Amino acid sequence: MGLYDFTFYDLIRRNAACFAARPALRDPEEGLTLTFAEVRDRVDRLAAGLRRAGVAKGDRIGVLGKNSLEYFLLYGAAAALGAIVVPVNWRLSAEEALYNLEDTAPKVLFADAEYVDLLASARARLPSVERRFDLRAAVAGGFEPFGALLAGPPLAAPEAVGDEDGFVIIHTAAVAGKPRGALLCHRNLIAANVHLNLLLRLDPGDVHLGLLPLFHVGGLFMATMAFHAGALNLSMSKFDAARAVAWIEREGVSVLFDFSPILASLLDEAEKAGAGLATLRRVIGIEIPETIERYRARTGGTFFVMYGQTETSAIATLGRYEDRPGSAGRCIPLAEVRLVDDDDRPVAAGEVGEIAVRGPMVFLGYWNLPEETARAFRGGWHHTGDLGRFDGEGFLFYAGRKPEKELIKPGGENVYPAEVERAILEHPAVEKTVVFGVPDPKWKEGIKAVCQLKPGARLEARELIRFVGERIASYKKPQYVEFVDELPLSPDGTPDRAAVKRRWGGLQG
Repeated sequence: MGLYDFTFYDLIRRNAACFAARPALRDPEEGLTLTFAEVRDRVDRLAAGLRRAGVAKGDRIGVLGKNSLEYFLLYGAAAALGAIVVPVNWRLSAEEALYNLEDTAPKVLFADAEYVDLLASARARLPSVERRFDLRAAVAGGFEPFGALLAGPPLAAPEAVGDEDGFVIIHTAAVAGKPRGALLCHRNLIAANVHLNLLLRLDPGDVHLGLLPLFHVGGLFMATMAFHAGALNLSMSKFDAARAVAWIEREGVSVLFDFSPILASLLDEAEKAGAGLATLRRVIGIEIPETIERYRARTGGTFFVMYGQTETSAIATLGRYEDRPGSAGRCIPLAEVRLVDDDDRPVAAGEVGEIAVRGPMVFLGYWNLPEETARAFRGGWHHTGDLGRFDGEGFLFYAGRKPEKELIKPGGENVYPAEVERAILEHPAVEKTVVFGVPDPKWKEGIKAVCQLKPGARLEARELIRFVGERIASYKKPQYVEFVDELPLSPDGTPDRAAVKRRWGGLQG
């Protein structure tokens, strides 16, 4: 570690000194609370156990499990050793989850009981894995107990870790081919923490409810943001609206992250339960205006809008909804955001261009993909593939994706049409298909597939939806399917995507 470095492990040590007896992590399901001093002690013991297990700086630690205190502690222990956590999205199909692990070659694996069979059956595909541990409850299948890692003495001395060393690899959705692992460093995490704390005005009296999973950049950095502020983190293993409302009322939750339809389900449940949600003063995320207004009317709280992606450490712009409804806020203090045309020339206010970002929020690059990294970082800016426009006062308005990087975001998850189209085309009855996003009253954006069948073939929408859901993550399957006699074609013989969306962009099917 250099004179000017500051890592997540340094933050853990700092908070153990500043907030020693204050509660840091709580799992209301398990009835367990850890103070900031106890977090440091367990992190040090876990790091020492991992070192005994052979984990060294730069090694990857694969994790497949739901949110838990142990999951958070594992991030801290990895930071002490300079290891890199690879959190796997448990909503993925088995094949997708295994690809992410194969891509990063972890030395050790941690898993919840429900995923042990999957990982045990894939030993031959993961030759890099030397040790396997349970994440919470004791499990079988050759997995060693998590508690054994805590049994020895604490870490005598951490590794020399700098703020530009890798911290986490989060796989993004595949534009084409396979997903890309976005490598984020300690500087990214600390920058995200400081920005979120500054703009949301968090302090040690706040309580954060961790609804998003720790494999998601929003879930992870919201948890580390609250930890950084000396606030209390509540860990929810999987979202449950009734339980979340009860916790908000009982624990005095003051802040959380929202992707549609999370907030709407909380408001619906609060109305049924007669709960006021009076302490929930700050919500940040991406939501439809109707739900934002319901939240503001019920609680008097502030909804913070934002734009960001995994590659920008979750945020690049942020602001209060009421300051400019429909916008994604303004550029955060320690980043620069500009909009460029296809030749990387800045566009004027009011014109649409690709969103480009630079600053300490920008990730290190795509894991083992130097050409894709160089392409994204051309000209000294990270090119997001997203489109936007600025108004005259610097508020950003999101305007979709570039055609070659078209993205659908149902409920905050990233889904690229190419992934879904490949799965659909595996069905023997389908000749051609185009998949795109459509407005959806529940998920804000839904997935629609327009399909041309082979001559004489017959297929029902629900059968195709089930077929896709068996091949890729369930959240990637289309909610809407429309069969047509013939898809319009481009001059090269491929489906004309723009023409398909113009003609069948509604929700039929």
